[in-house]
Amino acid sequence: MKIKKISVLAMALAGTMLFSSCIGSFSLFNKFASWITHATGNKYLNAIIGIIISPVYAICGTVDWFVLNTIEFWTGDNPIAQKEGKTESVIGSDGLLYAVKYLKNGYEITKPDGSVVNFTYDAENNAWLQESEGQETELLRFNSDGTVKVTLPNGEQKDISLNEEGVSEIREAVNVTENLFAFN
Repeated sequence: MKIKKISVLAMALAGTMLFSSCIGSFSLFNKFASWITHATGNKYLNAIIGIIISPVYAICGTVDWFVLNTIEFWTGDNPIAQKEGKTESVIGSDGLLYAVKYLKNGYEITKPDGSVVNFTYDAENNAWLQESEGQETELLRFNSDGTVKVTLPNGEQKDISLNEEGVSEIREAVNVTENLFAFN
């Protein structure tokens, strides 16, 4: 009887060790997902933004899984604390290392070849911009009529309603399976 109780206790102890979470907090992915869901006060606009920059989900998840969560597990500290001026190294889907610097109004990404791409929010025009090699491209602009002007990867601009139809329209216009952000 005593051996049976010890066996049950040993199994319970092993179970607590097996089921304790050492996965990590996925802080980068969660910050990105939180930003997408709270980017604006409109859930349809948030969905459109999420579709346009959907490849970032995979990058954030991969970086969290293999790098940041491992650091968090061994050190006990969350390595992602978004602070202006802080730079993080991120491995892209191409396997190369990129430097992501947090700016007051966006992000500066330095590619492995040393070239820089900036993603910034222009409060005056209520728009998100991409600047690369001296060329600035407006990614999306919030229109006064409640729609959003989206710049598609081919350069075409499209006004999208902030509703389910608008989300469907942008999904059709953008082939999400393509690599949307090759940082040309």
